[in-house]
Amino acid sequence: MERARLVIIGSGAAGWTAAIYAARAGLAPVVLTGTQHGGQMTIAGEVENYPGFEAGVDGPKLMEQMAAQAMRFGARIVSDTVVSVDFSRRPFELLGEEGAWAADCVIVATGATARWLGIPGESRYMGRGVSACATCDGYFYRGREVVVVGGGNTAAEEAIHLAGICSKVHLVHRRGEMKAERILRERLARLGNVAYHWNSRLVEVHGGNGVMDPVTHAEIESLADGSRTRLPVDGVFVAIGHDPATGPFKGHLQLDDAGYIKVRPGTTDTGIPGVFAAGDVADPVYRQAVTAAGMGCMAALDAERWLVSQE
Repeated sequence: MERARLVIIGSGAAGWTAAIYAARAGLAPVVLTGTQHGGQMTIAGEVENYPGFEAGVDGPKLMEQMAAQAMRFGARIVSDTVVSVDFSRRPFELLGEEGAWAADCVIVATGATARWLGIPGESRYMGRGVSACATCDGYFYRGREVVVVGGGNTAAEEAIHLAGICSKVHLVHRRGEMKAERILRERLARLGNVAYHWNSRLVEVHGGNGVMDPVTHAEIESLADGSRTRLPVDGVFVAIGHDPATGPFKGHLQLDDAGYIKVRPGTTDTGIPGVFAAGDVADPVYRQAVTAAGMGCMAALDAERWLVSQE
């Protein structure tokens, strides 16, 4: 079992930012990257809303730059996935698929993953018309027609956001009414460019045959009679929720009803001294790269102060 002063679990915007700050503070952090180096940003395609990049930046490239910056200051990068933890005593114990670690302090930044439909064309056109974040990618489809799939608060919020920049929004839901909060349903009802497709499901995403060809239309199926309709759209937004990557921490950290790690307001403190959480794994509201990076900074500063207080 290797010993480390600080272990950061996760390698998205939160994890890399925490590593940069912690390394510059002389904490010699070890970053356990997990299976998806870069987290959700690796499937984001071009990112236009991350500050500092006037012409936008490729999501995977941004993560590569963050990782290089962290390593420049002395962070150690290890390709391993944590499968279980013991936070009942210090040093904390982390068991990975490849190794085991004893850590004086831990930052959990494992992120959250969008739920997908698993239909034909969905993964093929990811980043070329298929997205799970209207705030991130909606601007690419200004003045165009798009589809939003879902019936909860997330779908309603995505549809409202897109209706403000797109010519038309097709809302596809399996039921005859949305389960979103009443105030969101009322806001949607006041919009003149939202078309509802009740009792329907998205069955396939179509587009060009080229490697970089975009989405051209979406195919939906009526659950009432099985008939199918092709909607000429440029964007497909899947808004059926997210799953925080908190599997190894269940029973060890306090989670909310949706599985996100609870932190004390205004901090990244999980309630266990020396264990902090940052990014989408502890943020069910914003889920943006820039807010994740901000929380990563907070976690590193919280960790540094805690370690100093122990010494």
